[in-house]
Amino acid sequence: MHTWKKLTGWLMILCLLCGIAGGASAATFVDAHGNEIELDETQEAYAAVTLLGADHAARKGETNLGDLWADALRWFAVSGEINGYFEEDDVAAGITAIDDVDADHIVALWNGGNLRADIGEGKFGAEQLAQVLPYPNKVAVVYMSGEKLLEALEAASQALPYSEETASACAAFMQAAGLRYTVDTTKAYDAGEAYGDHWFKAKTLGRVTIEEVNGLPFDRYALYAVITNNANFNGMDASYVFKAAVEDNEKSVITTAGVRDVIWLYIANALNNVIDGAYAAPQGRVTVNTAE
Repeated sequence: MHTWKKLTGWLMILCLLCGIAGGASAATFVDAHGNEIELDETQEAYAAVTLLGADHAARKGETNLGDLWADALRWFAVSGEINGYFEEDDVAAGITAIDDVDADHIVALWNGGNLRADIGEGKFGAEQLAQVLPYPNKVAVVYMSGEKLLEALEAASQALPYSEETASACAAFMQAAGLRYTVDTTKAYDAGEAYGDHWFKAKTLGRVTIEEVNGLPFDRYALYAVITNNANFNGMDASYVFKAAVEDNEKSVITTAGVRDVIWLYIANALNNVIDGAYAAPQGRVTVNTAE
């Protein structure tokens, strides 16, 4: 009898430990850098449509997931939510808001290679969002002229049209919010100096046209605030223009805001936790013209 009670006790402890371990496993995620991160299991939203990010969808052209992602970043800036996420040193230097440009000169750009999975129709949570973006990206602000913005898009789309051979280079292609642009792939990209493993700086501009920015005519000489991530800020992929723009404007900064957290803020605060039919399809922000 005593032996059976002891055995039962040990079994209960083992089950408890397994339950704890199982709960811990469900609440963590190993990101693309091998870091184990804790997930907020209370986060839950509903998608009325499937948002496309798997199978390199966001490298090929505009997607509804790309629209959502870029919208969240621009909303974060325009709403003023970003104001509480500047580094202490930046705040000490007087950077407490995006106040060098008006809201109609704020845009968001997100490289399609950093959208890695679909969000299926139905309920989803923090784990699904981590699968979409398995990187610890932070939100960044980069000030640049319209001319540099045009060059940034030219360089980012240099590998289009997408193919198996250009898949890696197409990771730089930009999803957008706050602007509409066209890539004319019937024109050859004028490649200059090699940059990184798959890209070249733009020697001249000619494949990309920016039709409008937040409903206004595009101005090559105006100053724009581009909301993006720390990797583009530092010149990842084809983002050499971002890196150069950062060096030219000391108000360009990386914030303390995690990108996935910002996406959740947008879904919760702006969409009331429901991604509805407004994101059923790409919204016509990026046109990729190809030869017949």
